Amino acid sequence: MKINLIEKNIENGVSEIEIFFVKSVENLADKEILEILDFKAKDESCILLAESKKIYVGYEEDNYDSLAIAAATAIKKLQTTKFKNARIELNEKLESNFKAIVEGALLGEYKFTTYKSEQEKEIKIELEILVDNKTSELEKILRESKIISKAVNKARDMVNTPPADFYPKVMAKKAKKIAEELELDVKVEGEKFLEENGMNAMLSVGRASVHESQLIHLTYKPQNPQAKIVLVGKGLTYDSGGLSLKPADFMVTMKADKSGGCAVLSTLWAIAKLELPFEVHGIVGAVENMIGGNAYKPDDVLKAKNGKTIEVRNTDAEGRLVLADCLSYAQDEIKDIDYIFDYATLTGACVVGVGEYTTGIMGNNEILKRNAVLSALKSGEYATTLDFNRFLKKAIKSEIADICNIANTRYGGAITAGMFLDNFIADENKEKWIHFDIAGPAFVEKPWGYNPHGASGTGVRMTIKFLQDLVEGN
Repeated sequence: MKINLIEKNIENGVSEIEIFFVKSVENLADKEILEILDFKAKDESCILLAESKKIYVGYEEDNYDSLAIAAATAIKKLQTTKFKNARIELNEKLESNFKAIVEGALLGEYKFTTYKSEQEKEIKIELEILVDNKTSELEKILRESKIISKAVNKARDMVNTPPADFYPKVMAKKAKKIAEELELDVKVEGEKFLEENGMNAMLSVGRASVHESQLIHLTYKPQNPQAKIVLVGKGLTYDSGGLSLKPADFMVTMKADKSGGCAVLSTLWAIAKLELPFEVHGIVGAVENMIGGNAYKPDDVLKAKNGKTIEVRNTDAEGRLVLADCLSYAQDEIKDIDYIFDYATLTGACVVGVGEYTTGIMGNNEILKRNAVLSALKSGEYATTLDFNRFLKKAIKSEIADICNIANTRYGGAITAGMFLDNFIADENKEKWIHFDIAGPAFVEKPWGYNPHGASGTGVRMTIKFLQDLVEGN
């Protein structure tokens, strides 16, 4: 979609249809017909008046979420027509939510139809947004929102791609392509490197797959960076559960287990395009967890890169093993880290606890966690904190190793997984680390808001907003 920002006093006759955002039907010229059609000024309500070439879309609140959903709803309705050009005229309240309208439109437009045998001819939509004054601030928001939305859609594309076409080496190629496009540094290492560097936890998870595991390290280094940020992503391109095999129904959607890694790659792309003033390292453990004669087993004891030993009691708790080595690698390779964040579709327990639309945020620094939640909410993503406690720490104690990869209780599973990862954060980085469990919102098998069926690109917007808030704070 092409979006143009235009001043209202400029004559223009390109638009074929107009989109109206409606908080109340009172005083509308088409009030009578809208009432006959039972249109309500509510979120996700939308009416197309084809003869008068108008789309009315309802919204309930003057905030990001409500208006982004409205923009997405209107664009989806527009996609059911053959109109190619539309316009939206913003009043003062809508203009103050310009970012929401742009991002809602661009995210709502997204479709994943790569594997459809009959491809519909795509109608390229041009959207004109009319404002009183085309200020530099509005132009800046438009540019940034286009980049952020494109990054989210890149993540969606990667996550939605089936495992036969997206395995660890494909993920590495994606990272190399990003590096080539934006002149970033990239390093990709295979299983020999993992073995030589004591990354036995990650190595063991991918051992039974025909696809070699890949450690990806992508780096963006601007001049005079204000801080050093490390983003670590779980890149399970497919997770069968290993020998602790998942039930058949639970294997469906496991292509989405790479969502954390995809979020990291797409976020790096956006950071570079936005030229944010931070040195940012993106580290992804791209692995496929399969079964075979050489698969790692329950009862194995694995030694991670930082020297800690892990008793394996369930091979389906594999993401934390990959992250354990990736987090250790990051802290060994990168010194003087200011923030280290990891992203993972880590636990079904998080989905049970906070629902399928919300990210669980964990760590040791209360202020940092709450700032991350605030950035997420401002960006349009849902998030909440889940607190560690001393009693759950006992649940991952092992009698034969330093730590166990699953808890001895079914309760608090998201938190015990986060506390497992805390064992692989060095003391000097404890207060700088956040774990994002994105298991719920990363992939949902029904449309929600401006998100389609499937991948949502969770993690990209909240991370960009967190970094933008850092810039503004300085």
